[in-house]
Amino acid sequence: MAGGITDTGELYSPYVGLVYMFNLIVGTGALTMPKAFATAGWLVSLILLLFLGFMSYMTTTFVVEAMAAANAQLRWKRMEKHKEDDEDEDSSSGVSDSDVLLQDGYERAETRPILSVQRRGSANIFEITERVEMGQMASMFFNKVGVNLFYFCIIIYLYGDLAIYAAAVPVSLMQVTCSVTGNHSCSVGDGTKYNDTDKCWGPIRRIDAYRLYLAAFTLLLGPFTFFNVQKTKYLQIMTSVMRWIAFILMIILALIRIGRGQAEGHPSVAQLSGIRNLFGVCVYSFMCQHSLPSLITPISKKKHVNKLVLLDYILILAFYSLLSFTAIYCFRNDTLMDMYTLNFTNCEIISVAFIRYFLGLFPVFTISTNFPIIAVTLRNNWKTLFHREGGTYPWVVDRIVFPAITLIPPVLVAFCTHDLESLVGITGAYAGNGIQYLIPAFLAYCSRKDTQLVFGSGTVNKHLSPFRHTFWIVFVLIWGFSCFVFVTANIVLSESKL
Repeated sequence: MAGGITDTGELYSPYVGLVYMFNLIVGTGALTMPKAFATAGWLVSLILLLFLGFMSYMTTTFVVEAMAAANAQLRWKRMEKHKEDDEDEDSSSGVSDSDVLLQDGYERAETRPILSVQRRGSANIFEITERVEMGQMASMFFNKVGVNLFYFCIIIYLYGDLAIYAAAVPVSLMQVTCSVTGNHSCSVGDGTKYNDTDKCWGPIRRIDAYRLYLAAFTLLLGPFTFFNVQKTKYLQIMTSVMRWIAFILMIILALIRIGRGQAEGHPSVAQLSGIRNLFGVCVYSFMCQHSLPSLITPISKKKHVNKLVLLDYILILAFYSLLSFTAIYCFRNDTLMDMYTLNFTNCEIISVAFIRYFLGLFPVFTISTNFPIIAVTLRNNWKTLFHREGGTYPWVVDRIVFPAITLIPPVLVAFCTHDLESLVGITGAYAGNGIQYLIPAFLAYCSRKDTQLVFGSGTVNKHLSPFRHTFWIVFVLIWGFSCFVFVTANIVLSESKL
Protein backbone atom coordinates (compact mmCIF):
# COMPACT_ATOMS: atom_id res chain seq x y z
CA MET A 1 0.00 0.00 0.00
CA ALA A 2 2.81 2.32 0.73
CA GLY A 3 4.62 1.79 -2.50
CA GLY A 4 4.62 3.76 -5.68
CA ILE A 5 4.46 2.14 -9.08
CA THR A 6 5.28 -1.53 -9.23
CA ASP A 7 5.41 -4.13 -11.93
CA THR A 8 2.09 -5.41 -13.20
CA GLY A 9 3.07 -9.04 -12.72
CA GLU A 10 1.72 -12.05 -14.62
CA LEU A 11 -1.53 -11.32 -16.45
CA TYR A 12 -4.65 -13.37 -15.80
CA SER A 13 -8.13 -13.62 -17.30
CA PRO A 14 -11.09 -11.52 -16.06
CA TYR A 15 -12.65 -14.57 -14.40
CA VAL A 16 -9.48 -15.37 -12.47
CA GLY A 17 -9.53 -11.74 -11.35
CA LEU A 18 -13.13 -12.24 -10.21
CA VAL A 19 -12.04 -15.21 -8.03
CA TYR A 20 -9.09 -13.25 -6.58
CA MET A 21 -11.35 -10.34 -5.63
CA PHE A 22 -13.89 -12.69 -4.07
CA ASN A 23 -11.14 -14.31 -1.98
CA LEU A 24 -9.77 -10.93 -0.90
CA ILE A 25 -13.13 -9.53 0.26
CA VAL A 26 -14.45 -12.68 1.95
CA GLY A 27 -12.06 -12.92 4.89
CA THR A 28 -11.99 -12.60 8.66
CA GLY A 29 -14.83 -10.06 8.72
CA ALA A 30 -17.25 -12.70 7.43
CA LEU A 31 -16.67 -14.80 10.58
CA THR A 32 -17.96 -11.97 12.81
CA MET A 33 -20.99 -11.20 10.62
CA PRO A 34 -23.43 -13.85 11.99
CA LYS A 35 -23.15 -12.44 15.54
CA ALA A 36 -23.64 -8.88 14.20
CA PHE A 37 -26.72 -10.07 12.22
CA ALA A 38 -28.23 -11.64 15.34
CA THR A 39 -27.57 -8.49 17.41
CA ALA A 40 -29.17 -6.08 14.91
CA GLY A 41 -32.09 -8.23 13.68
CA TRP A 42 -32.41 -10.01 10.34
CA LEU A 43 -34.41 -7.36 8.43
CA VAL A 44 -32.26 -4.39 9.48
CA SER A 45 -29.13 -6.46 8.81
CA LEU A 46 -30.25 -7.49 5.32
CA ILE A 47 -31.19 -3.91 4.33
CA LEU A 48 -27.91 -2.50 5.66
CA LEU A 49 -25.88 -5.28 4.03
CA LEU A 50 -27.45 -4.59 0.61
CA PHE A 51 -27.01 -0.84 0.94
CA LEU A 52 -23.39 -1.03 2.10
CA GLY A 53 -22.64 -3.54 -0.68
CA PHE A 54 -24.01 -1.04 -3.21
CA MET A 55 -21.94 1.79 -1.66
CA SER A 56 -18.80 -0.33 -1.70
CA TYR A 57 -19.34 -1.22 -5.37
CA MET A 58 -19.76 2.46 -6.22
CA THR A 59 -16.51 3.49 -4.53
CA THR A 60 -14.72 0.52 -6.16
CA THR A 61 -15.61 1.98 -9.56
CA PHE A 62 -14.27 5.35 -8.32
CA VAL A 63 -10.89 3.75 -7.54
CA VAL A 64 -10.76 2.01 -10.94
CA GLU A 65 -11.47 5.37 -12.61
CA ALA A 66 -8.70 7.04 -10.59
CA MET A 67 -6.29 4.23 -11.55
CA ALA A 68 -7.01 4.88 -15.25
CA ALA A 69 -6.51 8.63 -14.77
CA ALA A 70 -3.21 8.01 -12.95
CA ASN A 71 -2.01 5.74 -15.78
CA ALA A 72 -2.96 8.40 -18.33
CA GLN A 73 -1.04 11.12 -16.50
CA LEU A 74 2.06 8.96 -16.06
CA ARG A 75 1.95 7.96 -19.72
CA TRP A 76 1.51 11.58 -20.82
CA LYS A 77 4.41 12.77 -18.65
CA ARG A 78 6.66 10.12 -20.19
CA MET A 79 5.59 11.19 -23.66
CA GLU A 80 6.46 14.80 -22.89
CA LYS A 81 9.81 13.77 -21.40
CA HIS A 82 10.63 11.66 -24.46
CA LYS A 83 9.84 14.62 -26.71
CA GLU A 84 12.07 16.92 -24.69
CA ASP A 85 14.89 14.34 -24.66
CA ASP A 86 14.56 13.81 -28.42
CA GLU A 87 14.65 17.57 -29.06
CA ASP A 88 17.73 17.98 -26.85
CA GLU A 89 19.53 15.10 -28.54
CA ASP A 90 18.62 16.31 -32.04
CA SER A 91 19.81 19.83 -31.33
CA SER A 92 23.08 18.70 -29.72
CA SER A 93 24.12 15.86 -32.03
CA GLY A 94 22.08 16.31 -35.20
CA VAL A 95 21.46 12.59 -35.55
CA SER A 96 18.29 11.13 -37.01
CA ASP A 97 15.41 9.49 -35.15
CA SER A 98 16.45 6.04 -36.37
CA ASP A 99 19.97 6.54 -34.99
CA VAL A 100 18.53 7.57 -31.64
CA LEU A 101 16.29 4.47 -31.52
CA LEU A 102 19.24 2.17 -32.29
CA GLN A 103 21.33 3.95 -29.67
CA ASP A 104 18.67 3.70 -26.98
CA GLY A 105 18.32 -0.08 -27.40
CA TYR A 106 15.56 -2.30 -26.20
CA GLU A 107 14.25 -0.13 -23.34
CA ARG A 108 13.27 2.74 -25.62
CA ALA A 109 12.14 0.34 -28.34
CA GLU A 110 9.70 -1.27 -25.93
CA THR A 111 8.09 2.00 -24.86
CA ARG A 112 8.14 3.87 -28.15
CA PRO A 113 5.45 1.87 -30.01
CA ILE A 114 3.03 2.30 -27.10
CA LEU A 115 3.63 6.00 -26.72
CA SER A 116 4.20 7.09 -30.28
CA VAL A 117 0.68 6.21 -31.40
CA GLN A 118 -1.01 8.15 -28.60
CA ARG A 119 -2.79 11.38 -29.34
CA ARG A 120 -3.55 14.03 -26.77
CA GLY A 121 -6.69 12.84 -24.97
CA SER A 122 -6.78 9.51 -26.84
CA ALA A 123 -8.99 6.84 -25.26
CA ASN A 124 -6.06 4.37 -25.20
CA ILE A 125 -4.08 6.66 -22.95
CA PHE A 126 -6.42 5.61 -20.11
CA GLU A 127 -5.49 1.92 -20.37
CA ILE A 128 -4.60 0.49 -16.95
CA THR A 129 -1.24 -1.12 -17.69
CA GLU A 130 0.83 -0.05 -14.68
CA ARG A 131 0.03 -0.79 -11.07
CA VAL A 132 -0.35 2.52 -9.25
CA GLU A 133 -1.01 1.95 -5.54
CA MET A 134 -3.40 4.15 -3.56
CA GLY A 135 -0.53 5.94 -1.83
CA GLN A 136 0.89 6.96 -5.21
CA MET A 137 -2.54 8.10 -6.43
CA ALA A 138 -2.96 10.18 -3.27
CA SER A 139 0.44 11.81 -3.97
CA MET A 140 -0.61 12.56 -7.55
CA PHE A 141 -4.09 13.96 -6.91
CA PHE A 142 -4.10 15.27 -3.31
CA ASN A 143 -2.25 18.17 -1.71
CA LYS A 144 0.17 17.61 1.18
CA VAL A 145 -2.57 17.69 3.83
CA GLY A 146 -4.65 15.19 1.85
CA VAL A 147 -1.69 12.82 1.46
CA ASN A 148 -0.96 12.92 5.21
CA LEU A 149 -4.65 12.28 6.01
CA PHE A 150 -4.64 9.35 3.60
CA TYR A 151 -1.64 7.73 5.30
CA PHE A 152 -3.11 8.44 8.74
CA CYS A 153 -6.33 6.66 7.72
CA ILE A 154 -4.59 3.65 6.17
CA ILE A 155 -2.27 3.31 9.19
CA ILE A 156 -5.17 3.36 11.66
CA TYR A 157 -6.98 0.74 9.57
CA LEU A 158 -3.92 -1.51 9.49
CA TYR A 159 -3.48 -1.12 13.25
CA GLY A 160 -7.09 -2.23 13.69
CA ASP A 161 -6.46 -5.17 11.34
CA LEU A 162 -3.44 -6.28 13.36
CA ALA A 163 -5.31 -5.90 16.68
CA ILE A 164 -8.14 -8.08 15.31
CA TYR A 165 -5.66 -10.70 14.13
CA ALA A 166 -3.68 -10.58 17.39
CA ALA A 167 -6.90 -11.18 19.39
CA ALA A 168 -8.56 -13.73 17.07
CA VAL A 169 -5.80 -16.33 17.22
CA PRO A 170 -5.46 -16.46 21.06
CA VAL A 171 -9.27 -16.41 21.45
CA SER A 172 -9.63 -19.43 19.15
CA LEU A 173 -6.83 -21.30 20.92
CA MET A 174 -8.24 -20.44 24.35
CA GLN A 175 -11.78 -21.57 23.46
CA VAL A 176 -10.65 -24.85 21.92
CA THR A 177 -8.00 -25.87 24.45
CA CYS A 178 -9.92 -24.78 27.55
CA SER A 179 -12.93 -26.81 26.38
CA VAL A 180 -10.80 -29.87 25.71
CA THR A 181 -8.80 -29.85 28.95
CA GLY A 182 -11.31 -28.31 31.38
CA ASN A 183 -14.28 -29.76 33.21
CA HIS A 184 -16.61 -28.48 30.47
CA SER A 185 -15.20 -30.56 27.62
CA CYS A 186 -16.86 -30.14 24.21
CA SER A 187 -19.16 -27.36 25.40
CA VAL A 188 -17.92 -24.24 23.61
CA GLY A 189 -21.05 -23.92 21.52
CA ASP A 190 -23.63 -25.28 23.94
CA GLY A 191 -24.85 -21.93 25.19
CA THR A 192 -22.81 -21.91 28.40
CA LYS A 193 -21.38 -18.46 29.04
CA TYR A 194 -17.89 -18.35 30.52
CA ASN A 195 -16.21 -15.46 32.29
CA ASP A 196 -12.58 -14.60 31.81
CA THR A 197 -12.01 -15.51 35.47
CA ASP A 198 -13.32 -19.09 35.03
CA LYS A 199 -10.75 -21.86 35.34
CA CYS A 200 -9.11 -23.25 32.22
CA TRP A 201 -6.34 -25.64 33.35
CA GLY A 202 -6.04 -26.12 37.09
CA PRO A 203 -5.24 -22.72 38.64
CA ILE A 204 -4.89 -21.06 35.21
CA ARG A 205 -7.86 -18.81 34.38
CA ARG A 206 -9.27 -18.39 30.87
CA ILE A 207 -7.93 -14.82 30.63
CA ASP A 208 -4.49 -16.10 31.69
CA ALA A 209 -4.62 -18.74 28.97
CA TYR A 210 -5.63 -16.08 26.43
CA ARG A 211 -2.68 -13.87 27.40
CA LEU A 212 -0.25 -16.78 27.32
CA TYR A 213 -1.37 -17.56 23.78
CA LEU A 214 -1.11 -13.87 22.88
CA ALA A 215 2.48 -13.79 24.19
CA ALA A 216 3.35 -16.94 22.19
CA PHE A 217 1.69 -15.50 19.08
CA THR A 218 3.69 -12.25 19.45
CA LEU A 219 6.99 -14.05 20.03
CA LEU A 220 6.49 -16.40 17.08
CA LEU A 221 5.12 -13.96 14.47
CA GLY A 222 6.28 -10.57 15.80
CA PRO A 223 9.90 -10.97 14.58
CA PHE A 224 8.66 -11.09 10.96
CA THR A 225 7.81 -7.38 11.35
CA PHE A 226 11.55 -6.68 11.47
CA PHE A 227 12.17 -8.35 8.10
CA ASN A 228 10.70 -8.41 4.63
CA VAL A 229 8.17 -11.13 3.89
CA GLN A 230 6.36 -11.90 0.68
CA LYS A 231 3.05 -13.72 0.23
CA THR A 232 3.85 -16.62 -2.07
CA LYS A 233 1.51 -18.08 -4.64
CA TYR A 234 1.38 -21.42 -2.78
CA LEU A 235 0.55 -19.73 0.52
CA GLN A 236 -2.37 -17.94 -1.16
CA ILE A 237 -3.62 -21.22 -2.61
CA MET A 238 -3.34 -23.03 0.73
CA THR A 239 -5.16 -20.34 2.74
CA SER A 240 -7.86 -19.96 0.05
CA VAL A 241 -8.55 -23.71 -0.01
CA MET A 242 -8.74 -23.86 3.81
CA ARG A 243 -11.06 -20.84 3.88
CA TRP A 244 -13.49 -22.33 1.38
CA ILE A 245 -13.54 -25.72 3.04
CA ALA A 246 -14.32 -24.02 6.37
CA PHE A 247 -17.07 -21.73 5.00
CA ILE A 248 -18.77 -24.49 3.00
CA LEU A 249 -18.62 -26.86 5.99
CA MET A 250 -20.26 -24.30 8.28
CA ILE A 251 -23.08 -23.56 5.82
CA ILE A 252 -23.75 -27.28 5.17
CA LEU A 253 -23.66 -28.20 8.85
CA ALA A 254 -26.05 -25.36 9.73
CA LEU A 255 -28.43 -26.36 6.91
CA ILE A 256 -28.37 -30.00 8.07
CA ARG A 257 -29.34 -28.96 11.62
CA ILE A 258 -32.13 -26.71 10.29
CA GLY A 259 -33.36 -29.51 7.98
CA ARG A 260 -33.46 -31.98 10.87
CA GLY A 261 -35.56 -29.62 12.96
CA GLN A 262 -32.72 -29.00 15.44
CA ALA A 263 -32.58 -25.26 14.75
CA GLU A 264 -32.68 -23.14 17.90
CA GLY A 265 -32.53 -19.64 16.42
CA HIS A 266 -35.42 -17.19 16.66
CA PRO A 267 -33.86 -13.96 15.34
CA SER A 268 -35.61 -10.67 15.91
CA VAL A 269 -36.66 -8.45 13.00
CA ALA A 270 -34.86 -5.32 14.19
CA GLN A 271 -32.76 -4.15 17.13
CA LEU A 272 -31.46 -0.64 16.54
CA SER A 273 -28.88 -0.95 19.34
CA GLY A 274 -26.93 -3.47 17.24
CA ILE A 275 -26.63 -1.28 14.14
CA ARG A 276 -23.34 0.34 15.20
CA ASN A 277 -21.40 -2.93 15.31
CA LEU A 278 -23.20 -4.30 12.27
CA PHE A 279 -22.23 -1.21 10.28
CA GLY A 280 -18.55 -1.60 11.20
CA VAL A 281 -18.57 -5.33 10.48
CA CYS A 282 -20.22 -4.83 7.06
CA VAL A 283 -17.78 -2.07 6.08
CA TYR A 284 -14.86 -4.24 7.19
CA SER A 285 -16.29 -7.24 5.32
CA PHE A 286 -16.53 -5.33 2.01
CA MET A 287 -13.05 -3.85 2.25
CA CYS A 288 -11.03 -4.23 -0.97
CA GLN A 289 -10.46 -0.68 -2.20
CA HIS A 290 -6.89 -0.48 -0.87
CA SER A 291 -5.90 -3.63 -2.81
CA LEU A 292 -7.65 -2.89 -6.11
CA PRO A 293 -4.46 -1.81 -7.98
CA SER A 294 -2.92 -5.23 -7.30
CA LEU A 295 -6.11 -7.02 -8.40
CA ILE A 296 -7.31 -5.00 -11.40
CA THR A 297 -4.01 -4.15 -13.15
CA PRO A 298 -3.03 -7.74 -14.09
CA ILE A 299 -6.44 -8.50 -15.65
CA SER A 300 -5.78 -9.06 -19.35
CA LYS A 301 -9.05 -7.64 -20.72
CA LYS A 302 -10.48 -4.69 -18.80
CA LYS A 303 -13.21 -3.60 -21.20
CA HIS A 304 -16.03 -4.81 -18.92
CA VAL A 305 -14.20 -4.54 -15.61
CA ASN A 306 -17.05 -2.66 -13.88
CA LYS A 307 -19.56 -5.37 -14.85
CA LEU A 308 -17.12 -7.98 -13.58
CA VAL A 309 -16.82 -6.18 -10.24
CA LEU A 310 -20.63 -5.89 -10.05
CA LEU A 311 -20.96 -9.67 -10.54
CA ASP A 312 -18.42 -10.19 -7.75
CA TYR A 313 -20.40 -8.00 -5.36
CA ILE A 314 -23.66 -9.82 -6.17
CA LEU A 315 -22.00 -13.18 -5.43
CA ILE A 316 -20.49 -11.84 -2.19
CA LEU A 317 -23.84 -10.43 -1.04
CA ALA A 318 -25.47 -13.80 -1.70
CA PHE A 319 -22.71 -15.60 0.18
CA TYR A 320 -22.83 -13.29 3.21
CA SER A 321 -26.62 -13.59 3.34
CA LEU A 322 -26.48 -17.39 3.16
CA LEU A 323 -23.79 -17.65 5.86
CA SER A 324 -25.53 -15.22 8.22
CA PHE A 325 -29.11 -16.48 7.79
CA THR A 326 -28.15 -20.13 8.26
CA ALA A 327 -26.25 -19.07 11.42
CA ILE A 328 -28.98 -16.99 13.05
CA TYR A 329 -31.66 -19.67 12.45
CA CYS A 330 -29.40 -22.55 13.48
CA PHE A 331 -28.13 -21.08 16.77
CA ARG A 332 -29.78 -19.01 19.49
CA ASN A 333 -28.72 -15.37 19.56
CA ASP A 334 -27.08 -15.70 22.97
CA THR A 335 -24.99 -18.72 21.87
CA LEU A 336 -23.51 -17.19 18.69
CA MET A 337 -19.79 -16.58 19.21
CA ASP A 338 -17.83 -13.52 18.06
CA MET A 339 -15.83 -15.91 15.87
CA TYR A 340 -18.52 -18.02 14.17
CA THR A 341 -16.23 -21.03 13.66
CA LEU A 342 -16.23 -21.60 17.43
CA ASN A 343 -19.93 -22.50 17.36
CA PHE A 344 -18.95 -25.75 15.63
CA THR A 345 -16.60 -27.01 18.34
CA ASN A 346 -19.44 -28.57 20.35
CA CYS A 347 -19.64 -32.38 20.35
CA GLU A 348 -23.44 -32.28 20.04
CA ILE A 349 -23.22 -30.35 16.77
CA ILE A 350 -20.29 -32.22 15.22
CA SER A 351 -19.38 -35.72 16.36
CA VAL A 352 -16.24 -35.94 14.20
CA ALA A 353 -13.34 -34.60 16.29
CA PHE A 354 -11.19 -33.69 13.25
CA ILE A 355 -13.88 -31.35 11.84
CA ARG A 356 -14.36 -29.73 15.27
CA TYR A 357 -10.67 -29.01 15.60
CA PHE A 358 -10.34 -27.91 11.97
CA LEU A 359 -13.11 -25.32 12.29
CA GLY A 360 -12.07 -24.24 15.79
CA LEU A 361 -8.46 -23.70 14.74
CA PHE A 362 -9.18 -22.47 11.21
CA PRO A 363 -8.67 -18.77 12.12
CA VAL A 364 -5.32 -19.67 13.72
CA PHE A 365 -3.86 -20.97 10.44
CA THR A 366 -5.24 -18.37 8.04
CA ILE A 367 -4.69 -15.32 10.27
CA SER A 368 -1.18 -16.41 11.25
CA THR A 369 -0.14 -16.39 7.58
CA ASN A 370 -1.60 -12.90 7.01
CA PHE A 371 -0.33 -11.20 10.18
CA PRO A 372 3.33 -10.75 9.07
CA ILE A 373 2.25 -9.41 5.67
CA ILE A 374 -0.09 -6.81 7.17
CA ALA A 375 2.59 -5.86 9.73
CA VAL A 376 5.23 -5.29 7.04
CA THR A 377 2.71 -3.27 5.00
CA LEU A 378 2.01 -1.05 8.02
CA ARG A 379 5.71 -0.64 8.73
CA ASN A 380 6.32 0.44 5.13
CA ASN A 381 3.46 2.95 5.33
CA TRP A 382 5.09 4.51 8.41
CA LYS A 383 8.37 4.79 6.49
CA THR A 384 6.65 6.38 3.50
CA LEU A 385 4.76 8.88 5.68
CA PHE A 386 7.97 10.23 7.24
CA HIS A 387 10.18 9.83 4.20
CA ARG A 388 12.13 12.89 3.11
CA GLU A 389 13.20 13.23 -0.51
CA GLY A 390 16.74 11.94 -0.89
CA GLY A 391 17.03 11.10 2.81
CA THR A 392 17.71 7.78 4.51
CA TYR A 393 16.92 6.54 7.99
CA PRO A 394 19.56 5.58 10.58
CA TRP A 395 19.85 1.81 11.07
CA VAL A 396 18.24 1.91 14.53
CA VAL A 397 15.22 3.88 13.26
CA ASP A 398 14.83 1.72 10.15
CA ARG A 399 15.31 -1.70 11.77
CA ILE A 400 14.12 -1.18 15.34
CA VAL A 401 11.90 1.91 15.78
CA PHE A 402 9.52 1.43 12.81
CA PRO A 403 8.95 -2.31 13.44
CA ALA A 404 8.46 -1.62 17.17
CA ILE A 405 5.81 1.08 16.66
CA THR A 406 4.12 -1.31 14.21
CA LEU A 407 3.99 -4.32 16.53
CA ILE A 408 3.52 -2.95 20.07
CA PRO A 409 0.20 -0.96 19.82
CA PRO A 410 -1.98 -3.77 18.35
CA VAL A 411 -0.56 -6.30 20.81
CA LEU A 412 -1.38 -3.94 23.70
CA VAL A 413 -4.94 -3.52 22.40
CA ALA A 414 -5.31 -7.30 22.11
CA PHE A 415 -3.92 -7.65 25.65
CA CYS A 416 -6.58 -5.28 27.01
CA THR A 417 -9.59 -6.71 25.13
CA HIS A 418 -10.54 -9.75 23.07
CA ASP A 419 -14.01 -8.49 22.11
CA LEU A 420 -13.68 -9.24 18.40
CA GLU A 421 -17.09 -7.87 17.41
CA SER A 422 -16.22 -4.46 18.88
CA LEU A 423 -12.69 -4.46 17.40
CA VAL A 424 -14.04 -5.24 13.94
CA GLY A 425 -16.92 -2.78 14.37
CA ILE A 426 -14.74 0.15 15.46
CA THR A 427 -12.04 -0.54 12.83
CA GLY A 428 -14.65 -0.69 10.06
CA ALA A 429 -16.73 2.24 11.31
CA TYR A 430 -13.81 4.68 11.51
CA ALA A 431 -10.71 3.82 9.45
CA GLY A 432 -12.68 1.49 7.16
CA ASN A 433 -15.20 4.25 6.53
CA GLY A 434 -12.42 6.57 5.40
CA ILE A 435 -10.75 4.03 3.11
CA GLN A 436 -13.96 2.65 1.62
CA TYR A 437 -15.96 5.87 1.16
CA LEU A 438 -14.13 9.16 1.67
CA ILE A 439 -10.77 8.47 -0.01
CA PRO A 440 -12.26 6.89 -3.21
CA ALA A 441 -14.74 9.77 -3.53
CA PHE A 442 -11.99 12.38 -3.21
CA LEU A 443 -9.77 10.40 -5.63
CA ALA A 444 -12.57 10.36 -8.22
CA TYR A 445 -13.25 14.08 -7.82
CA CYS A 446 -9.59 15.18 -7.91
CA SER A 447 -8.63 12.81 -10.76
CA ARG A 448 -11.51 14.13 -12.91
CA LYS A 449 -10.41 17.68 -12.20
CA ASP A 450 -6.78 16.92 -13.09
CA THR A 451 -7.76 14.99 -16.22
CA GLN A 452 -9.75 17.95 -17.56
CA LEU A 453 -6.85 20.27 -16.76
CA VAL A 454 -4.25 18.12 -18.54
CA PHE A 455 -6.22 16.63 -21.45
CA GLY A 456 -9.03 19.15 -21.94
CA SER A 457 -12.70 19.18 -20.98
CA GLY A 458 -13.77 17.00 -23.94
CA THR A 459 -11.65 14.02 -22.88
CA VAL A 460 -13.51 10.95 -21.62
CA ASN A 461 -11.86 8.38 -19.37
CA LYS A 462 -12.70 4.96 -20.85
CA HIS A 463 -12.92 3.56 -17.30
CA LEU A 464 -15.16 6.34 -16.05
CA SER A 465 -17.39 5.15 -13.21
CA PRO A 466 -21.06 4.44 -14.09
CA PHE A 467 -21.77 6.86 -11.22
CA ARG A 468 -20.20 9.71 -13.14
CA HIS A 469 -22.46 12.52 -11.99
CA THR A 470 -21.03 14.75 -9.26
CA PHE A 471 -24.14 14.00 -7.22
CA TRP A 472 -22.79 10.52 -6.42
CA ILE A 473 -19.49 11.86 -5.12
CA VAL A 474 -21.31 14.35 -2.91
CA PHE A 475 -23.68 11.60 -1.75
CA VAL A 476 -20.77 9.30 -0.75
CA LEU A 477 -19.00 12.13 1.10
CA ILE A 478 -22.16 13.11 3.01
CA TRP A 479 -22.80 9.45 3.83
CA GLY A 480 -19.21 8.92 5.01
CA PHE A 481 -19.15 11.96 7.29
CA SER A 482 -22.65 11.14 8.59
CA CYS A 483 -21.43 7.67 9.54
CA PHE A 484 -18.58 9.15 11.57
CA VAL A 485 -21.07 11.32 13.48
CA PHE A 486 -23.62 8.50 13.95
CA VAL A 487 -21.09 5.94 15.23
CA THR A 488 -19.42 8.45 17.57
CA ALA A 489 -22.77 9.60 18.98
CA ASN A 490 -23.84 5.99 19.43
CA ILE A 491 -20.67 5.15 21.35
CA VAL A 492 -21.00 8.24 23.58
CA LEU A 493 -24.67 7.50 24.34
CA SER A 494 -23.90 3.85 25.08
CA GLU A 495 -21.09 4.80 27.46
CA SER A 496 -23.23 7.42 29.23
CA LYS A 497 -25.94 4.79 29.91
CA LEU A 498 -23.34 2.61 31.55
